[in-house]
Amino acid sequence: MISLTLAEVALAVDGELVGDGAAEVTGAVLVDSRAVAAGDLFVALPGERVDGADFLPAAAAAGAVGALTARADPALPCVVVADPVAALGRLAAAVHGRLVEAGLVTIGITGSSGKTSTKDLLGQVLAAAGPTVSPQGSFNNDIGLPLTVLSADADTRFLVLEMGSRGPGHIARLCGIARPAIGVVLNVGSAHLGEFGSAEVIATSKGELVAALPVEGTAVLNADDPRVIGMAPRTAATVVTTGVEADADVRATDVTLDDAARPRFTLRAGGEEHPVALQVVGLHQVANALSAAGAALAAGMTPAQVAAALSAAAPRSRWRMEVTTRADGVTVVNDAYNANPESMRAALAALSRLRGRRRIAVLGAMGELGDTAGAAHEELGRDAVRAGVDLVVAVGPDAAGVHAGARAELDARGRAADRGGEQEESVHLPDRAAARRMLAEVVGPGDVVLVKASRSYGLEELAADLIADGGPEVVA
Repeated sequence: MISLTLAEVALAVDGELVGDGAAEVTGAVLVDSRAVAAGDLFVALPGERVDGADFLPAAAAAGAVGALTARADPALPCVVVADPVAALGRLAAAVHGRLVEAGLVTIGITGSSGKTSTKDLLGQVLAAAGPTVSPQGSFNNDIGLPLTVLSADADTRFLVLEMGSRGPGHIARLCGIARPAIGVVLNVGSAHLGEFGSAEVIATSKGELVAALPVEGTAVLNADDPRVIGMAPRTAATVVTTGVEADADVRATDVTLDDAARPRFTLRAGGEEHPVALQVVGLHQVANALSAAGAALAAGMTPAQVAAALSAAAPRSRWRMEVTTRADGVTVVNDAYNANPESMRAALAALSRLRGRRRIAVLGAMGELGDTAGAAHEELGRDAVRAGVDLVVAVGPDAAGVHAGARAELDARGRAADRGGEQEESVHLPDRAAARRMLAEVVGPGDVVLVKASRSYGLEELAADLIADGGPEVVA
């Protein structure tokens, strides 16, 4: 973060200064007292079980300059506010305004799926053109986004922000903290359908990003998604379209997958053509790469620079099509960070293209689907069989529909599909422990195992178990 005195912090957040206002924040802004170091500002967030204000003495002992808190403590200077989360946003807005005046270019990304993968690609592409802030993981809410903004400093040229939404008005509020110059909308799917109520409301909410763009800004819209391209009238900014199917401004043609299911394609933009060989897994990454390309071009990079940087970009955030091959030859694909019907189908499609003896899909439940959950899980089971999965392993009570759908599809096929003498199968297991025991018995060298579910169901831990079961020697 740029250096600020506590007096300046208090002014930015409209808080009450208690203690030395001349004390200067020279380090980071943090919400975890265990990570605090000398020069940092500690933000004491309230929680359901723990109040961050209880850790002010610990933050002081670790070297914090001061704290943003709802309750002062004599251990260190404090800026006291009624709502530390809202104050964190106000502080980020103040800092962002100063950085924009100094030339910072901010890019916001939203969509029902693919936000983090696209943010990771774009962050690495832009880094080839100048200092870029684009954190690993999904820092896309009222806490994570301000922290990302506050990690930028005077040397930062590009700031890439992931913007999530759990309802109407959320993205507009995030744009109020850090208004992007470039806005990217990836897709409109069924993620959080139970909270939004309909795909139309999801589209309206995602469109808050393009509505917030300045007239001199750029909206990068996926022309392959009708609901996304339908957002074009909502923005005064220049519209740049991306697509594989559509005749878009930024296109991918000649799309193929290598033996590791990594896409190769020709990037067509600005009258130029350049080859791209992605290092990430899955055909769905082509759309993500095109969105990243559109944003990078809007930020001033050339098509040749973008193509080269996309080809060099490596997977960054954990548990998103993270491929590990054990020493015994079993490949584990950990995509268990989150799940919705669209991302599940994308992961299954990637699994179907990975070379292996057998393909095994270990699937947990998808959260926040509302009344559509039952039908969606049954369709997921059917999709897994249609994708050529040899063994479907549904894990947890909420995943029972996955097994039911897989069995129904198998029965409809007369269980006739044969894979080297082994017929397609589906099982339903109660929990992670049961799944680990079962997989230890049936998985063998050459098998490819996909693990995917919404993160709240903990299947990322099952993926870690499977990797550990291969012994200490693991190769990527």
